Amino acid sequence: MSLMLRIKRVPTVVSNYQKEEAEEGARRAGGCGRNCFNKCCLPGAKLPLYAYKRADSIANEKSLVGLEDSEAPMAFLDSLVLGEWEDRMQRGLFRYDVTACETKVIPGKNGFIAQLNEGRHLKKRPTEFRVDKVLQPFDGNKFNFTKVGQEEVLFQFEASGDGEAQFFPEAPIDAENSPSVVAINVSPIEYGHVLLIPRILDCLPQRIDHESFLLALHMVVEADNPFFRLGYNSLGAFATINHLHFQVIYG
Repeated sequence: MSLMLRIKRVPTVVSNYQKEEAEEGARRAGGCGRNCFNKCCLPGAKLPLYAYKRADSIANEKSLVGLEDSEAPMAFLDSLVLGEWEDRMQRGLFRYDVTACETKVIPGKNGFIAQLNEGRHLKKRPTEFRVDKVLQPFDGNKFNFTKVGQEEVLFQFEASGDGEAQFFPEAPIDAENSPSVVAINVSPIEYGHVLLIPRILDCLPQRIDHESFLLALHMVVEADNPFFRLGYNSLGAFATINHLHFQVIYG
């Protein structure tokens, strides 16, 4: 007999200031009027910032600004991702409710999980580029992550300047230095499905490089969760947006 799975939601770990910030951004004069994540709408905008330890400064010390000494930054990042994701789901920013998808464990020793996710097929953004070539130049006329609403971006993810992991609930967005950010995937495969977007304003094509790969590894280290899966898929391998990003899925 197959085993039905139930998804346990987690509470948000930060305040509801994000909603107020989004409303304020929508009212802000100037820009394109869509409160997008491009230089036209970013002046004055703020987002949470998770500053991770660099590889050469990771040690046994696990204290994090604003947290109790008993709570490690690894556990905090994990909660931050899920809490912010849950907040966006409550706002109705996803194209469908992935938690309502029928899910079950397939009988057998491997324990494979089957999910009927019709929204991922019917409501997912269509591919806007050729699939016969893996490397293609970035095209700003096609959809890219600078066109998403700021409310879809969960937080900034950057290296700490002083070698210690820190979290700032509200930090200015430095458009000139092109921040790396974590954003929701509006067509999620699973609960908590997010995107890591390196140097978002540099508009890099979907082509992995040393710097972005190192950033992805830092995120995995900070999460410190065996169910935290981070992957990369290129053009022609089901990537539908030619703007450098990694997929993060719990499973």
